[in-house]
Amino acid sequence: MKIEKLKPFINGQFVESTSSKYMDIYDPSTGEVIAQTPCCTKEEVEDAIAAARTAFPTWSATPCPRRVEVLYKFRDLIALHLDELTHMLTRENGKNWEEAKGDLLKVKEPVEVACGAPSLMMGEALMNVTSSYDSTLYREPLGVFAGIAPFNFPAMIPMGWMMPMCIATGNTLVLKAASMTPMTSLRLAALLKEAGLPDGVVNIVTCSRNEAELFLTHPDIRGVTFVGSTAIGRHVYAVAAANGKRVQCLCEAKNHALVLADAPITRTAAGIINSAFGCAGERCMALPTIAVEESIADKMVEELIRQAGTKKIGPAYDKSTDLGPVVTAAHKKWVLDWIEKGVQEGAKLVLDGRNVKVPGYEKGFYVGHTIFDHVRADMIVGQQEIFGPVLCVKRVKNFEDGITQMNVNEFANGSVIFTQNGYFAREFARRTHGGMVGVNVGIPVPVGMFPFAGHKHSFFGDLHCLGKDGLRFYTESKVVTAHWFTEDEKSATRVSTWDGAL
Repeated sequence: MKIEKLKPFINGQFVESTSSKYMDIYDPSTGEVIAQTPCCTKEEVEDAIAAARTAFPTWSATPCPRRVEVLYKFRDLIALHLDELTHMLTRENGKNWEEAKGDLLKVKEPVEVACGAPSLMMGEALMNVTSSYDSTLYREPLGVFAGIAPFNFPAMIPMGWMMPMCIATGNTLVLKAASMTPMTSLRLAALLKEAGLPDGVVNIVTCSRNEAELFLTHPDIRGVTFVGSTAIGRHVYAVAAANGKRVQCLCEAKNHALVLADAPITRTAAGIINSAFGCAGERCMALPTIAVEESIADKMVEELIRQAGTKKIGPAYDKSTDLGPVVTAAHKKWVLDWIEKGVQEGAKLVLDGRNVKVPGYEKGFYVGHTIFDHVRADMIVGQQEIFGPVLCVKRVKNFEDGITQMNVNEFANGSVIFTQNGYFAREFARRTHGGMVGVNVGIPVPVGMFPFAGHKHSFFGDLHCLGKDGLRFYTESKVVTAHWFTEDEKSATRVSTWDGAL
């Protein structure tokens, strides 16, 4: 099989990298190398930043309705090429077919929101803010932004969360695509060009952390948006903010669900299975831990095991597959090491996915559904992000015990309650530390007009991505106060201390 060598997208062109180092991209279903992507040089990253800087004056001066015309066309091109893109995403990431299609449709959603930029960017005005003085607020783009994307959503995060609102508001962008999964982002860049995006407005590179450090310190970068681990997110936030940049860092999670005794067992278990094992658990809004009231815990665990046993494990591009592989062999080892850690801590392994085999795909990176029961509050396996198909079950006495155990966790991306009791649902929504809360919704990811609102160590920054926060992140306010002289004023020799603004 011929291995494709990818090219960075700089100034509207796919250019040959001069790097001597290329990074392998695997088909997780087979374990085979399907492409290689360059570790772009420092000079190539600087070229991408320079292209974005050069494009900014013309693009920011382009009327907002003309800018979003490109996004309208881009949206239509995604729909036209959806099957091609879905297959590409399954091959490089390992999501099953429907999950990969959803990854792409979650690009379409924030693109549609960003197409409303002509209305969203409308400012505010007040005539006669003081006598014969008028004030008007405008929202303006800042310049060049950098986006650092993770491997787990090759389409949605770089080309949905980061790109649409950034360019709709008049900024330009340099994206660092994840080196493990850059193919879909690069293909979408080609569709952006086909949609009429001017050269230099969006640029995509793949590189190591060493070259990416430029994004945090380069004087031409005005802001940085990052999705990834908490350790790196802390570093990105600290360094970029110290260099005067706007920063938003979306980081790790250990989302919990509180399952009360009145929750319907079958439907609740189905929601948990989908939330815990969908996308092979490789998402920051997965549901890797549930706190179940003791009175129904045995029945719930039994039903979870039963339902997990009905799910098909197989190659990502087989449309009948429920659970695909994890992204790389190294990540498979990471997940298996965590399972071993849980065993050593004394959690009860009631469903073991470590030795799963898929006939014909023996070299793929598969981990089966794994469930731990009797996970205590002091066990690390129930506290830290595993990022794999592993579910931890904690047993709690009641609502108060459950929400207390949930809130001590250092992460607070999402939190969920399964109940039919309105009082407890309301109390949970009010008291949980989670920034995105589900009531009988296992994956409470907001749609694009609302912010992706992680809390605590799941987020560093002031403005979240998406929604109105996203608009504010990519723009700054300018207030213009105007006064026109009367005939008598034209000859005045004194002006008040506040020049009329009091």
